[in-house]
Formats: sequence, structure tokens, C-alpha cells
Amino acid sequence: MPHVISVTPLWMENAAWPVSSDQALPTRVDVLVIGAGYTGLSAASETAAAGRSTLVLDAGGLGAGCSSRNGGQVAYSIKPSFTALSARFGAELAFRICREGMDAVAYLRSLSMQHIDCDWREQGCFFGAHTARHFAIMVRDAQHQPRGLEQRISVVPKAEQASEIGSDFYHGGCVYHDDASVDPTRLLLALFRRAVDNGATVIDRCAVNALKTSRAGFELLTSRGIVHARQVLLATNGYSGALSPWHQRRVIPIGSYQIATEPLGAERVRALIPHGRNIVDSRRVVVYFRPSADGERIIFGGRAALAEKDPLTCVPRLQQMMTRIFPQLKTVRVTHSWMGWVAYTFDSLPHVGQHDGIFYSMGYCGQGVPLAPYFGKRIGQQMLGLAEGRTALDGLPFPSRRYYHGKPWFLAPSVFAYRMIDALGL
Repeated sequence: MPHVISVTPLWMENAAWPVSSDQALPTRVDVLVIGAGYTGLSAASETAAAGRSTLVLDAGGLGAGCSSRNGGQVAYSIKPSFTALSARFGAELAFRICREGMDAVAYLRSLSMQHIDCDWREQGCFFGAHTARHFAIMVRDAQHQPRGLEQRISVVPKAEQASEIGSDFYHGGCVYHDDASVDPTRLLLALFRRAVDNGATVIDRCAVNALKTSRAGFELLTSRGIVHARQVLLATNGYSGALSPWHQRRVIPIGSYQIATEPLGAERVRALIPHGRNIVDSRRVVVYFRPSADGERIIFGGRAALAEKDPLTCVPRLQQMMTRIFPQLKTVRVTHSWMGWVAYTFDSLPHVGQHDGIFYSMGYCGQGVPLAPYFGKRIGQQMLGLAEGRTALDGLPFPSRRYYHGKPWFLAPSVFAYRMIDALGL
């Protein structure tokens, strides 16, 4: 019998999925949110709880984008360094931007421990050094963290690396103790229930096909009819399309691909990742992996392709990437393979704000698990006019390029160059 690989994300298989709503659309609402993922549901919770009639629409199923297709890893999530941000914006604003990344993790931790069940596991992350030079940089950065932005970090020399990972692939690394993981689907469903309990209406498989301003706000043409809304939030991140060309030109969709091994047994998995941590490394072409929640499998992800939509096509490359780190898994079967689109930006920062009256929060640069719920909450507060919705990102320019109109033709040469740099150990 041929080996069949499921293209359903591992954590979606046994989830108690809500039945799609076939209810009639309201003709008029205070707030209409486009995108039923982490961002949109978090914003809808805020506006609905404040008494605003709130409708959330999604062209696909509930959270069918990266909110159900991510790796579930939670980490400090602002990509540019404090030094780089200081050179760009000055030290004071740089500090506040970095604090947003720390506050996002703290918010999801608090939400998970006090209000929702998303299988929060604060097991930390091992950040592997791809070269000895990368390890030296890691040590320097760990020992000279900006005051007020400190993280709990332990340096792990190569001689002690076996305590963190059953592989000789790395040249040592660092453990980030405050990093965590969640079950992506349980987080999605918890945010959905929270939004609905607060009074929001969520309808999936209802595309918004056109959007225009009207006397009272906006008129939206959907696949089920016309809805008038006083406010609109675009919460589509890596799935932003032609509905709003201005936003489409500012986010770069990049595929992130993942596989799950067959059950290996908890003892074998512990031999590979003794503390059950998330693992990432210092290469430019990203990989990330961790044990499954039951401790029986390895879930391995990375940038295995650019615009490939068929996750099965990427299985051989992901297996090759995985077995370079863990040669002992060469004969192991893959049972699941899936992908989703993350949204990068030209300045490597997330962006929150308004354009032509449309609110938006997007561009999480592969770190949407902590950032999307947090900035979703903040943009919802901004829609309510609340001071606590303000962020350090407010008012920052959201850059594009004259040559970019939503199709990132420049990714192929860029990723090829990054792979060459990684191969050379630079």
C-alpha cells in the first residue's frame, strides 16, 4: 500500500472545529473585520466587548491562513536589533519598539495562563550557531544586552551541546529561557470563542470582493451580499491581495513549509531534543523545529521553497534539511506536510495603523504567533479610540518599492544568495 502524506496540519486533525455559519449577513455593522485569524479575532474581541456591532469575514475557513498553519513557536519577535533601530529612529523610539516585542510575549503568556487554553509550554528555545563565528557573536550579544531589554539567556558551548540537542551540526548556541510554544489550532479556536462570547459574529467562507468608501463609512461587496460598515480592519497579513492594492504592495508573502515525522516514541524524541525546546539556528534561510505536543514526533519547518503551493512537493527538501541536522532520521517516514504564507515587510517591522480610513495590522515577518494576538488587541483598541491602543509603531512609514506590486519576483535571487552565504559559513 503506498505511503500517503496528509496535507492537513497535524494539530488540526482532532480539533473540535466549529461548523461554518450559513446565517444571513447583517446589512450594516459598526465594525467589519476582514480576516478570521489571530489578528482579526483579537481585534473583534475588543470592539465587540465595547458594544460595537462587529462582523468578522474570511474568504476561507476559520483561520485558514497561517493562524492554523504556523509552527506554534513563541519568542521575542522584533527582527531589527536595538542598534539597527537606534540608527534608524533614535534610541528612545528604538527602545519602545523593542519593548513591543517583549510585551507581545508577555500578553500571550498572560492570556494563555489566565483566560484561554492553548497548550502554553514555556520550555525555552535553543538557538544553534551555524558557525564558530556566529557563536562568538551570540555570546557577545548575550553578554551585552541593552538595559531594560534583557532576556534570560544561557550560553551553551559546543562541548556541552549534547545536553540540548542530539546533533553535532551546530557550533554551540544559546538557550532563551522565556521562549514558549502553543498549539496553533487551540490558540485560534480559543480566540474565536473569546470573540464570539464578547458578541462578535464570525462568518467564514465569505469573501470580500470589493471595498469602497460611502457616506457612512464603507460599502463592502461580499460573496453573500453587500454590507455597510462604519469602520473596517484589514487583518489578512500574508494573504493580503488585490482588495487593497496599497497594502498588497507593502507585504511580501513568503511560504513557510512544515513536516511531521511518524511517531518515533518519546524516548527517541528526548534523545534528539532532551528538554523539549524549540530549536532555531543562525542561518539566513530559516529552519525551526520542536517535538510534537505528545512528545512522539518531530515537527520540522523552514523556507523550503518560494512560491510553491503544493506542500507535498517540498517534502524531499525538508527531509534533506532535517537529516542534515539529525542523520539518525534518514529512514523515518513523514506523515504530514503543510504550508502557509507569512508576510514580510521591506523594513522587517510589523505595521499597525490606518490608510484611507482602513485600519490594518500586518507584516509580522514570520513571528505572528505572539505579535498577531497582541497587535490585534491594540488595533481593536485604536478603533475604539482608546489611549491604551497606542503603540511604538504608530506613525512609522510603511514602505514599499516602485517595482513591487504584490508578486515578489526578487525573492528567488535573494534566497539563492542567502543559501550561498549559509553554505560558505559566513
